[in-house]
Amino acid sequence: SSKIRNLEVQSTDDVAGLEDCIDFSLAKTISKIEGKLEKGGLPDCLDNDDIIPSIGNEMGAEAQIRFLKAKLRVTQEELDSVVSECRKKDDENQNLKSRLKDIEEENTRLQRTTSMQRSQTEKYKTLSQEAKKKSEVLQQEVIALEKVLQ
Repeated sequence: SSKIRNLEVQSTDDVAGLEDCIDFSLAKTISKIEGKLEKGGLPDCLDNDDIIPSIGNEMGAEAQIRFLKAKLRVTQEELDSVVSECRKKDDENQNLKSRLKDIEEENTRLQRTTSMQRSQTEKYKTLSQEAKKKSEVLQQEVIALEKVLQ
């Protein structure tokens, strides 16, 4: 499978996207390969040593078909695994997006609460300072009245 991953892609038509994988049929692919073999041997792309090893030239057609079917099954399993992993990652991304949205909403709510608390703190500081000044004035009056009484 590592050899398959290292193949260079000649055109974008050869690339299987995620949407291609959904409609992919192992039976159809096998029957296409068998049809090509019956019509005139292996297709040009299968002559590559990366797909059929050099010993493949000594194999009969049936052995090559079995080899290609096995290789196709392995590739399909790898593809299924990757598609499954992609779906899991998509689900995880959706969950994380949902959590992010909830956290952002909570953050906004907490910022509003903090802002209200700051304004209330400023209001109470002002009230406290006014009460302190009033208390000092009343203290002065008490002292003045005590002097008058004496």
